Order: sequence, then structure tokens, then C-alpha cells
Amino acid sequence: MYTAIGAFLFRRARLVLVVSGVVFVAAMVLSGGAFTKLQGGGFTPSGAESVAARKLVDQKFGGNPNLVLVVQAKAGTVDSPDVAAAAGNLSSALKARHELHNVTTYWETKAPTLKSSDGRYALVLAHVTGSETDQDKTVAAVVDHDIDKAGGAVTVKPAGPLGVSHDISVKVKKGIAIAEAIAVPLTLLLLLVVFGSLVAAVLPLVIALLAVVGTFAELSILGSVTDVSIFATNLTTAMALGLAIDYALLSVSRFREELARGSDVRAAVIRTVETAGRTIVFSAAAVAAAMTALLVFQSVFLRSLAYAGIGLTIISAVAAVIVMPALLAVLGHRVNAGKIPWVRSRKIAESRPWGRLAGAVMRRPLVFTVPLIAALALLALPALHISFATPDDRMLPTSSDSRTASDVLRTKFGGDSTERVNAVSEKPVTPDQVRSYATELSKLPHVEQVDSSAGRFVAGTRTGTGGTGTYAAAGAEQLLIKPAPGVGAESRAAQDLVKDIRGLKASDRFLVGGTTAELIDTKDAMRSRLPLAIGLIAITTFVLLFLFTGSVVQPLRALVLNALGLSAVLGLMVLIFQDGHLSSALDITARPLDTSMPVLLLCIAFGLSMDYEVFVMSRISELRKGGATTREAVTEGLGRTGRIVSTAAGLIAISFFAWLVSPLTFGKFFGLGTGLAIVLDATVMRGVLLPAAFRLLGDASWYAPRFLRRVHDRFGLSEAEESVPSASSVTVTR
Repeated sequence: MYTAIGAFLFRRARLVLVVSGVVFVAAMVLSGGAFTKLQGGGFTPSGAESVAARKLVDQKFGGNPNLVLVVQAKAGTVDSPDVAAAAGNLSSALKARHELHNVTTYWETKAPTLKSSDGRYALVLAHVTGSETDQDKTVAAVVDHDIDKAGGAVTVKPAGPLGVSHDISVKVKKGIAIAEAIAVPLTLLLLLVVFGSLVAAVLPLVIALLAVVGTFAELSILGSVTDVSIFATNLTTAMALGLAIDYALLSVSRFREELARGSDVRAAVIRTVETAGRTIVFSAAAVAAAMTALLVFQSVFLRSLAYAGIGLTIISAVAAVIVMPALLAVLGHRVNAGKIPWVRSRKIAESRPWGRLAGAVMRRPLVFTVPLIAALALLALPALHISFATPDDRMLPTSSDSRTASDVLRTKFGGDSTERVNAVSEKPVTPDQVRSYATELSKLPHVEQVDSSAGRFVAGTRTGTGGTGTYAAAGAEQLLIKPAPGVGAESRAAQDLVKDIRGLKASDRFLVGGTTAELIDTKDAMRSRLPLAIGLIAITTFVLLFLFTGSVVQPLRALVLNALGLSAVLGLMVLIFQDGHLSSALDITARPLDTSMPVLLLCIAFGLSMDYEVFVMSRISELRKGGATTREAVTEGLGRTGRIVSTAAGLIAISFFAWLVSPLTFGKFFGLGTGLAIVLDATVMRGVLLPAAFRLLGDASWYAPRFLRRVHDRFGLSEAEESVPSASSVTVTR
């Protein structure tokens, strides 16, 4: 099949390029609207009780405040006439927007809770209606236009869930621009060093461009029919620049080697598709399968990253297997044009240092492996005390407006009022039931007060009157539970409080929501779906590697080594992002990890490690089938693939490490964690632990039950001869 594809691409190369160009232009048009359709948030599973509570409050009560504007008097206090006038202008502008409900200001209510103790700050609260995409547009309009109408007497900054979400959306776009500005030049420089030719170096970037534009078009289409998180763009740019270049690197290298051997252009194109094309297809299948595991989770955030990862992998593979050979067919020997004189002659596939390292490891496996495994286990230990939180303003830099405003809420107002726990009735309740429930709630540990239509309750005693609107409307009841001072929304005390509330007998008539409830629901959803995701990854890994090797031992070996490496990386992430080591150097605020981050790191890093597993194992397996001993197959296999793997890993790691300059903690975690996992996999795992495992297992490395051997004989995947360039390949860079 691959031979026929290669022959067709050579004959119809220009037609393929024209069609590809038309598709690219169409994708460009579609991708232009991607950012307007994507949304922030999406971390809480859609079917959670806390989400149902939020929707019920929106429907029955016009919504609790989700946007907070912190107003600071530039001179004097917020009670001065000029500040009051400025606040009036701001209030009028906000109330003129039909998307805003329940606009409440300190100057209209004189509520003490809306004014700071020093009198320099006061709050404006509002509920923004609509979908998350519409909400972000509304907040953008408020920030860009309405705030300016307040005048020069005050400074106004957004906070609350939507204020933070808007700031995150802005920073995501900025982060992409910064990361690309760093990664693209560095990648091009390395490609010039690898290939020694300007034309050859540019070709992988062409594939990366096709992958990025194609994936953005996919996200734009999906954003029109379902919820898609804006964070999918981060994954797209980071993976595209690495994965597409990874595949293109293999194709271009193979094509140039065939030309240097004396093959004509037609034969070189066909051979490239037969060998590199086959490897790319199966390696893309491994990456896409790992990304598919993200679809089992209910959060929009993780599903969106699955959409981006799967689409990107498929588009990158198609571009590398179809578009790249057509480009090579048209270029022919001109692929070597633009030689770089200062690049020394080298053989990209000649990896004798890797072969020598593998030989040394196989002679003394325990000497190499025991210290390394001990070090990896030590690095993994911090993961045992991992803790989680929902994303908030602290993932933003301290200079961001919403971060500054949120810090004011914490220090001057005792916390963000939007973080209160709320209970809303989903069944009819009587005034007596409301009174009884509020009394019970106020007696719980860590509760300061409970507000309801039956009044305010403190420690089981009614201390104030209630009201309608906020607490009772359209046959529904809402109670607002204020935690005691010092009980943060993500603290263990706050989580215990929500669990206690849900445990009350009367709670069967109420849905419990709020920031803490969303954190609990998200963790529970992750915990319940994680075994399924891990099972899917394990099954797909086992099947793919079995089809490649015919062994049931190799898939198990790969799973164990990957688990060890990923555990070490996760431990490092806990040390850095949760415990605060290197927080100053990275300009981050130490805090519990976002609930989705470890899962995301697991799936992406595992998928990319399988990419290199396929490269290496396909060669080792073929050498073994050709009659080599296990030691010879491993030593020669790593000798022939080591440079390809290390070069590809270096290129893709750069695209992830570039995210260390992201203004978001999420971007830094994503870039550093994935980059470290790739480097660790391509060096320690492939260079040392893999040959050590083969040496210790011996011929048992290839064991499979008899009935599975028959399955492999019928359905196994055999790489074409010399699918990865041999150590004796000719010079391809000058």
C-alpha cells in the first residue's frame, strides 16, 4: 500500500500540492475565527451538582455575582463626592447593558461588606448572563469601555470568576505569541545545524504551519457546535511545532539519504513513504490513542485538549505522509540547496555513541539502573503529598489587573464574596423548612453566618431579617453560607464544610454550589474516570507494541518505565509549583495544582513517549527477526535510531520549554512538565533503562503465549526493511 501511495504522490505531486494549497487557504479562513469561539473555564464537569446549582441560581435568581469591580479612590476615601460621582457613572454604564443583572454598588446600598476597612476601596457586583463565550465578550466590553466612563477620580479593576477568566484569555493569546517568537527561531537554527541546508530546514516548518492552521480550523468548527476551551490553543502551538517537525524530520532525512545513495527522485520518494511514512502512521496512532483517553473526562477543558491533540496528530501525520513527499518530489535534488558552510559534515542516523552506551549498559545493567531508579523514585516522592485546587487568579502574574484586584479582596475584604457556599432548592420547600435548614447550617463547624429568606443565622440563632430577590424567588429558595474567617475556598476546612452540608438530612432538597463545591466535584469526577483513562492508555499501548514486537513482555516493560518516568516528573512539578521551589525564578505563586494538570501531563507525555517507543522498538524488533541476538538487536537498534530520537526529542522539547515565558502558571507547568518528560524519556529511559531491561530479561523479552504468536503472525505490523536509516547511511548534512 505504501509503495502505491509513494508512486501516486510522485506522479501527481503538483496536483497534490495545489489541492493542499486550496485546503490550506480554506483552513486559514476558518482558523481566523477560532479565538472568538473558544471560551475560558470549563474545568468543572458539566454534570456536577455544583454546576446544576449554578444554573438553577442563574435561572431563578438572575445569578449570583460572577463579576466584581474593585474601585479604588485615587485620593481620599470612597465616600468623597468625586468618587461617588465616578461610581455613579460606572453604575449607569453597567446597568445599561442588558447582559448584566443584579448590579449592586456600595454607593447605592452603603453595605459595610462592600467597603474596605481603610475606606480606600469599594465594590461593584454584577452577574453576567449568557454562555461562557458571550460572558467573556461582555466582560471584555466592560473592561475596555465601561470602566473608562468612571472618570479620573478612581481606578477600577476587574475580579471575580469572570474578571479572572477574561484576564486569562488575554494572557493565553499573549503567551502563544511569546512562545512562538522564541521556539520558531530556535527550532529553525537547530534544523539548520541538523540538515546543513536552508531548504531542507524550512520544510519541517512548513508541515508545522499546516498542522497549526489545520488544527485551529478544526477548533473553530468545533467551537461553533460545542464548548471548546481556549487552552486548546496552547496545546496546539506547543505540540504542532514539535510533533509536525518530528515527523517531517524523519521524512526529509530519509529522502536525502536515498538521494545520496544514488537513487533517482522517484525511487527516493517511494522509499521515503514505504519506510518513514509507515513509521509516522503508527507513531501518530500511538499519540492519538493516548490523547483519546482525555475524552473520558467530563470537563470541557480536558475534552478540548483531546480535540486539539487528536486533530493535530492526525493532521501532522497526513501532512508528513502526503504533502511532504509531494514537496520532495517537486524539489528533487534541490532539497539540498542553500548549504550552510559552517555546519560540519555529519550523518544524522549515525548514532554510535548511543550504541556504545547501550553496550556498556548491557554489560553491567545493575551498575547503571540501580542508582537511576533510586533517583527517579526519590524525585517521585513529593507526588505523595500532592494537593489540588480549582484555577483562580493566582495562575496569573502579580501585575495582572484581576490578580491585583483579587489580592485586594483577600487582604482588604476578607476574601472574594463570590466564593461563598450556596444552597439552592431544587424541590418545593416551606418557610419552616428554610428556617430549620438555615439553623442547622449555622451550627456547622467553620460557618460564620447563613443568610436566607428566613433571616440571618449565627451559631443556631436568628440575628437578622431575611428578604426576597436574593434568597427567595419563583418558588425557589437560596441560602448563602459564609465560611469563618481564614477558611479559604480550597482549604481542607472548606472542603469538609461542603461535605458536612451535603451530609445534612435536609440537603436532599437543596443543591450545594460555590467554588469549594466545584473543587470537590471536579476531584471526584477526575478520581472516578482516571482508572478508565489509564486503562485505555494501557490497553492501546499493549496492543500496539504487541503488534510491533510479537511480545507481551515489551508492552509491560514500556508501561512500567513510562510510569516510573512520569512519576518522577510529577514529583518535580509538586516540588516546584506546589511547594514553591524555584517559584521566584519562574515568577509563579506556589499553590495546590490545578485538578486537570496531572491528568493532562500524563496523557500528553505518555503519548509522546510512545512516539519514540515506536521508532526504537520497530528497529530492534526487525533486527531480532532478522536473526540477531537480543544484545545485538538492542545495541545495533539504538545505534541506528539514537540520533533520530535525540534530535526529534530536542526539537519538540524546545517548543514546550518555550512556554516557560508564558505569563500563566498553567503555561509554565505545561511547558516545563512536558519538556522534562520528553528529555527524560529520550535519554534515561531509551538510552539506559531500556537496554538494561532487555539485558536482565534476556530472551524472555520476546515471550508471548503460543495463541498470541499466531495472532501476531496474522495481524502483526512489520516495518519495511531499513525503515530507520542504518548507521552506515551516507552523509546528509554539510
